[in-house]
Amino acid sequence: MPSPGALDGITVLDLSTVGPGPRCTRILADYGAKVIKIGAPKAGVQIEPAQWAYGGGRGWTHTRIDLKSPDGKAQFLALAKGADVVVESYRPGVVDRLGIGFDAVRAVNPAIVYCSTSGYGQNGPAAKWAGHDVNYLAMGGYLAMSGRRADGGPALPGATIADAAAGGMHAALAILAALLRRAKTGAGERLDVSVAEGVLSLMSLAIDEHLATGVEKAPGRDLLTGRYACYDVYRARDGKWIAVGAIEPHFWANLCKALGCEQWAAHQTDDAVQEQVRADLRAAFATRDRDDWVAALAPADTCVAPVYEIAEVVHDAHFAARGVIENGLVAPVLAGQRFPRSEPKASGENQNWNEGTR
Repeated sequence: MPSPGALDGITVLDLSTVGPGPRCTRILADYGAKVIKIGAPKAGVQIEPAQWAYGGGRGWTHTRIDLKSPDGKAQFLALAKGADVVVESYRPGVVDRLGIGFDAVRAVNPAIVYCSTSGYGQNGPAAKWAGHDVNYLAMGGYLAMSGRRADGGPALPGATIADAAAGGMHAALAILAALLRRAKTGAGERLDVSVAEGVLSLMSLAIDEHLATGVEKAPGRDLLTGRYACYDVYRARDGKWIAVGAIEPHFWANLCKALGCEQWAAHQTDDAVQEQVRADLRAAFATRDRDDWVAALAPADTCVAPVYEIAEVVHDAHFAARGVIENGLVAPVLAGQRFPRSEPKASGENQNWNEGTR
């Protein structure tokens, strides 16, 4: 049996389906909360497969309630009376029309932490816009700072960054802060989590610099978006890729020496020679396979890492040694599958999965 988690004893009612809501409750469940997923009545189906894509089952249970009926409303409020957190992702105003909004829940449970997750927040001109990950990344400035496709348009990211980080993690952090505040005051509160505003937080480096200096930001114009050869990706002999992040001069010098490109160590940020530097690095990396280079360079303080395909990620020796991807999902549709955990390693009395208990 797993050891009690940091959120042991916390009950979360999850009205969300896909996107940031389930990402949030997945994190809370991994920290020990009991999450009750609430879905609409649907004969013959136990749970929506999309919900299990977030690693459902580990700390999640499921029930179906017709929230549009008086009996369903009463059933939900009865659950809410004994809960600690409600997470919902309806469009603004929907929960109030259903009679299960913050005021209705607070009337039966003044200590409730009620988290509304939405694309653009509960008010404002864009509040009722429909959207998905790409829309929030677009409005928050992320896409404009991404690399360019052949047609000049922003490249689509390879992960649902807005849903997972700007939405799910943002909501989980807000809920944890509210639970800490409740422990001091005894009072619950309403949280308005906007995914697009979470993207603004992720883009803070670029936004802060623009506000401070007025400089127009665009991909390829600064260190972290491809201006210099020291922060880029390179193809190895076997066609696989290596990521280089040698920002600090001593890491850059180590890399140049290891690649036989010592002549560029003193020209790390010399704009006039960056294409020559890249050409020499490309030629050097093309002489050996990716994993050979990583084995030689990674231990030598050069800030390199392999660019893994997903099939490689799940079999990586480092992640396996740390127990990051675990077995044991109880979802019928994905029984026996492995999933990455949300919470970090910890030491102390509640060691959780560090000792193989979870």
